[in-house]
Amino acid sequence: MIPKFDNVEMGDKDYKQVVRDAIESLGEDVGIKIDPKDFQTIHLHEVTKCLRQSYYDRIDPLKQEQSSLNKILGGLFRKLKSRATVGDYDIKDGIKLKGQADMVVRDVVMIFRSVEVFPENPLPSDILYLNACMWMFDKIEGIITYITRDGKEDSFVATKNQKMFEEVIRRTKVFNDLLKEKKKPIIEPSTECLNCQYYTRCFIKKKEGKSISIPSLFGVKEI
Repeated sequence: MIPKFDNVEMGDKDYKQVVRDAIESLGEDVGIKIDPKDFQTIHLHEVTKCLRQSYYDRIDPLKQEQSSLNKILGGLFRKLKSRATVGDYDIKDGIKLKGQADMVVRDVVMIFRSVEVFPENPLPSDILYLNACMWMFDKIEGIITYITRDGKEDSFVATKNQKMFEEVIRRTKVFNDLLKEKKKPIIEPSTECLNCQYYTRCFIKKKEGKSISIPSLFGVKEI
């Protein structure tokens, strides 16, 4: 389990203070721009989430509305004006994995995520993303901070892990091959599918039908 922190020091770092300092020094937004035809440049968020969703985002995109909270946080937590937070990692055959940390403060990589409810553990896609950023920026520690609509925050501390990064590299190579071959990735079922704009491309289409009552299923007349 990845450790949480709450007004405690781990080693010689006060991680709670690191988060507070980072939030106070937030800069303007620098958006992530993807060239859908540049298959040799793969972006980190594309391979840490569902590959089929990332494939459709490039090949046949549908717009997805962001929540107001995500729009606000997307503008706030992207980049400090004075700090370069875009990194890359060269993979063989000319493939480049490109990623963006929300902040690199001192020697710690930080990412921020909006949530309705605090998770008990970091989401798998978030920990994969943070870990890859640590490799890109040559840092050994990272922090995921989750922020709710009412402004409360909760954080997890992680250290660099080689096996997780190897999995991200593997997914990057697979995604690159599928883009070049114009082949759809396999479905990766998860609860996130329910809110995906491509749901009906992977599963059944929603239909408006006549409502069915439980009594009618057993031949009982309703009073």
